Amino acid sequence: MIILWTDALIFILTFAILALAFYLRGKEHIKRPLQKIVRSKVGMASLVILLFFIVIGLLDSVHFKPIDTKNNEIISLLDYWAAPLREHSEKTYSAPFATSLYSKEIMVLADGTTQWRYPRLAYGGNYLDDPETQHVADVLQKALYGFAQGAGLTGLLILIYLAVRYKLQGEKNQAIVLSTSANIALLVVFIVISTSNTLIYLSGYYHVFGTDKVGEDVFYQAVKSIRTGLVLGTLTTLIMLPMAIVFGILAGFFRGWIDDLIQYLYTTLNSIPSVLLIAASILMVQVYIANHEQDFTSVIVRADVRLLFLCLILGVTNWTGLCRLLRAETLKLRELEYVQAAQALGVKQSMILVRHILPNVMHIVLISVVLDFSSLVLAEAVLSYINIGVDPTTYSWGNMINGARLEMAREPIVWWSLSAAFVFMFTLVLAANLFADTVQDAFDPRRNAE
Repeated sequence: MIILWTDALIFILTFAILALAFYLRGKEHIKRPLQKIVRSKVGMASLVILLFFIVIGLLDSVHFKPIDTKNNEIISLLDYWAAPLREHSEKTYSAPFATSLYSKEIMVLADGTTQWRYPRLAYGGNYLDDPETQHVADVLQKALYGFAQGAGLTGLLILIYLAVRYKLQGEKNQAIVLSTSANIALLVVFIVISTSNTLIYLSGYYHVFGTDKVGEDVFYQAVKSIRTGLVLGTLTTLIMLPMAIVFGILAGFFRGWIDDLIQYLYTTLNSIPSVLLIAASILMVQVYIANHEQDFTSVIVRADVRLLFLCLILGVTNWTGLCRLLRAETLKLRELEYVQAAQALGVKQSMILVRHILPNVMHIVLISVVLDFSSLVLAEAVLSYINIGVDPTTYSWGNMINGARLEMAREPIVWWSLSAAFVFMFTLVLAANLFADTVQDAFDPRRNAE
């Protein structure tokens, strides 16, 4: 098993979140907002989609070297299970569900004559004898079969869920009544699993999102890009949180020269164009990697180091906004009666910060974390588009969009790479934004007081 830097940080963050959830279970001030989230139809639907993306990202974060490989190749569990998508490459462009290439070539026929036509694909629909008459019916048949498989699997999972819930209730004569939000969540689970299974089943016979210039499956690229978006959204947030929380609370609570120093620090940092700072930092990483090639024996290791450093620089340049919010909130909290009473009674300042200030600003931290996640996913696409983002060998939606620039200018237009990146990125960002709105409503103390 191979553990990359980002893999380790992702699983450390996952275990930390699970440990925090276990610690906070039963806490009344956390229980009420969580119940509000559970009762939200939009919140539960978006949470199901986010969890689906997270599962894919975690599967793509378990790396190892295959036993039967002869080179230094490193793959993930997702790569292992998606081997047909990874290995079934074509010669060049092919449209979604196509059975032939996207451009004509001179073909040498069996009788030695030549003909100008579209060559058949090596894998996409290669089993069809007459694609012109069999193609549409075959795609519909396999789509229905894949959807039926997914629907059956989802139905089984829902039955298991209801059986477990019925068992936990302990009352055999009591009917199971699900809330509206639970019904919506189960419906979204049904749609997600059924649609995913349909695409997975079809991808064994066709390229459902077509292929790119080198013949690589675009659906595989889009799925692999999920991990990159999640890494940038979560690890960058993890890096920026300590600086934002510590500096924001200290500036608001102590004021004076400490406040002036911290304000000078983030004002100066905001004065530096972030794009230039990121570009200079990425260039430094590239120079370091080029001068220490013996430490980076694999392409995936080099790409992982660049991805990690991009998270670091984004975290350093994005903590100032949350710091300002926390400073303003702390300035208000330090003047409240219970804080003034604690100071009058001689309670240590460190205890006041931990017991009275920090818990009362956590709703801002939580809301900002969820809101910043989607903006960081979009930031990666913009940075990769101008070639200062992740490594070009890394699968990311930004690299797909960057590569689609020339494809959109050719004739006929190759539109599916851009469309696939847009669909996946739009789904993730929309789900994150909807869930952020639900979290904001649940944890906002002013709304809870109403």
